[in-house]
Amino acid sequence: MREITASGQTVEEAVQSALEQLDTTRDQVEVEVVDEGKKGLLGVFGSKPAIVKVNMPSDPVEQAEEYLQQIIEKMGIPAEVTTEVSGTQVNFNVTGDHIALIIGKRGQTLNAIQYLLHLVINKDRNHHYSVLVDAEGYRERRKETLESLARKMVDKSLRLNKEVKLEPMPAFERKIIHHALQDNKQIATSSEGEEPHRYIVIKP
Repeated sequence: MREITASGQTVEEAVQSALEQLDTTRDQVEVEVVDEGKKGLLGVFGSKPAIVKVNMPSDPVEQAEEYLQQIIEKMGIPAEVTTEVSGTQVNFNVTGDHIALIIGKRGQTLNAIQYLLHLVINKDRNHHYSVLVDAEGYRERRKETLESLARKMVDKSLRLNKEVKLEPMPAFERKIIHHALQDNKQIATSSEGEEPHRYIVIKP
């Protein structure tokens, strides 16, 4: 957050001075009037300037993108980040060499990074952002893997006529499996256990 204290003959003049220094507009800032000032005799003698504090909150998406770039740099991986924003959905895509290190085993490192960015982007915010971090199309490949796994586990559950438990996975991956099986009337799915070890149960 950037903060500037400015003065002027009136509160409005002081605010305008601060806006020019911050190179922004009135709707992008928060204004605190420190002193409304005093006109004084004949508008000169004993006059006192108006003083304001003007805050410009940092953009949460830019903040999260910078944080992601810092993580990648600290991992020592040469990579580029591209960001797409659609309403409250923010997608970060990482491309470059040694992307497997960013993804980690079964996407665990990528999921951890995504969780951290979710915390950063929503810290002290009035509205909530959804965050997705992808690397070289990994999310789509993982989606296909999960859908394939779901079908195999359904076959196993029906063949053995008993419930089967899948490995623990984050909420957005469990959602993929629930969605893939929602039209199958032969089985029921549920999520059980406590985060971060919640898992899906498939039963006939």
